[in-house]
Amino acid sequence: MKIDILTLFPEMFRPVTEESILGRAAEKGILDIRLTDIRDFSNDKHNKADDYPFGGGGGMVMMADPIFGALEHVDAKAKKIIYMSPRGKILDEEKIRELAEMESFVILCGHYEGVDQRVLDYWDVEEISIGDYVLTGGELPAMVLIDSVARLIPGVLGNEDSALNESVYSGLLEHPQYTQPREYRGMDVPEVLTSGNHQKIALWKLEKSLELTKERRPDLYAEFVSHRNDRNEDGTKKYGKAERQVIDRVEAGQGKD
Repeated sequence: MKIDILTLFPEMFRPVTEESILGRAAEKGILDIRLTDIRDFSNDKHNKADDYPFGGGGGMVMMADPIFGALEHVDAKAKKIIYMSPRGKILDEEKIRELAEMESFVILCGHYEGVDQRVLDYWDVEEISIGDYVLTGGELPAMVLIDSVARLIPGVLGNEDSALNESVYSGLLEHPQYTQPREYRGMDVPEVLTSGNHQKIALWKLEKSLELTKERRPDLYAEFVSHRNDRNEDGTKKYGKAERQVIDRVEAGQGKD
């Protein structure tokens, strides 16, 4: 996948895109993240890329011409263009999966009070938000989008199933996790996790995920539980008897330790 990032602050991205999981994915040739400095396309001798808004108001607005130049430089007309904006549609699982299927896309990072509307209109830009709050610029939201999309690309994670089995991708929040040592400051790892009984461990994880989701995300919980009796394409039930018993127990508020 090739991702072009247009930004006034390309250096903000390097610690994220060149290190850890994303950096290793780039080394493998799975990800190609390219940074373009919008200021490089300014016709101003001081590389100015913003100006005061027409109609008054506080702050500065990013000018159309430098952004047009940057978009033309990356051949954006042939690609999907995303503008990280607090007025955009909230980034969710459906959008992340959609982007993960693409071969390439462009991310435009705004700053100050945003960008000249003519950029968005001419280039048919999709606005995406990571939440109902405002940040200084689009760089941090862009990093969130890239990280969430990259995890669904085959080969990026060491375990191909881990991205889909965790948190909201499974329909539930993730269960508690533990590692060595078994006892720490009087706190023990739940005995079932060291039992070696894989069925009991799987049911424990399901139960804890259900309990956490019921408490913290009742919307996700209700959606998950509503499908407890769904069937697979071959007619068999999606969840076995033991799993349905766990769901029923959590529904009744009778969880186990």
